[in-house]
Amino acid sequence: MSKAGGYLRLMRPTNCVMMGFAVIVGAVLANPSGVSLSWQNLVLGFVTGFMLTAASMAINDYYDEEVDSVNEPKRPIPSGVIKSREALVFASVLTLVGFAAAYLTNALCFIVGIIAWMIFVAYTTIGKRSGLPGNFLVSACVAIPFVYGSIVIVSAVRTTVWIFAFIAFLSNTGREITKGIVDVEGDRMRGIKTLAVRFGEKTAAIAAALFYLSAVALSPVPVSLHLVSFWFLPFVLATDFGLVASSLMVVKDFSRENARRVKRVVLLWFVLGLLAFVAGAFG
Repeated sequence: MSKAGGYLRLMRPTNCVMMGFAVIVGAVLANPSGVSLSWQNLVLGFVTGFMLTAASMAINDYYDEEVDSVNEPKRPIPSGVIKSREALVFASVLTLVGFAAAYLTNALCFIVGIIAWMIFVAYTTIGKRSGLPGNFLVSACVAIPFVYGSIVIVSAVRTTVWIFAFIAFLSNTGREITKGIVDVEGDRMRGIKTLAVRFGEKTAAIAAALFYLSAVALSPVPVSLHLVSFWFLPFVLATDFGLVASSLMVVKDFSRENARRVKRVVLLWFVLGLLAFVAGAFG
């Protein structure tokens, strides 16, 4: 792996693009007819979501060097491609770019951007060892971009955005618990009290499934409140089917290898969920 490739992998580009896109989704949900008139703010919002997510991923790997040497030895830092100090400097630069983009949007966006960054740093430095509370902190960081997008476009948070943000919070919590099954060996070594470490992989798998299914249970709410159009349905049905299938998969086979597969495929259901709300905002 080259140095440039190491930095790119440190950022987790897929996650960054999803968070940047989430900001745009939040804006579209808040005011679909107004997004074309505020394209500058949308670009700045995407940059903020992308850069702060990239920074948080780099900070996470910086603090996870020891556990990754067991769980993920091929990652940039434990493999030696990127030095710990280089990762921290890289994260600082990414953070400054993200904050600058937020500041150029408006004062409220700048404040929310700082809060989101502080939540993730709190998770990485303190909350991670707490297990489920730490999972909640990560999920809050996943939900905030949608709230941020609404603020970017209308300087307020609309009902549809709150609903989707909560669905994202629940489903991502399920994914974080699933991730705990994957990382159980290294987490146990470091004293990180995930559900998998404290109660075993089976209990963690059941808890993850319950969070996935809770997200599915909330998906009809926007329809019942007449907040979305018909085009919301095809995408959300596919998303719900995927999350239900993932729940069954992880409960039936809670091995590390299968949990890793479920953790990855759930990202696809997240993307479909995003598309569901975008499609539902029009029509």
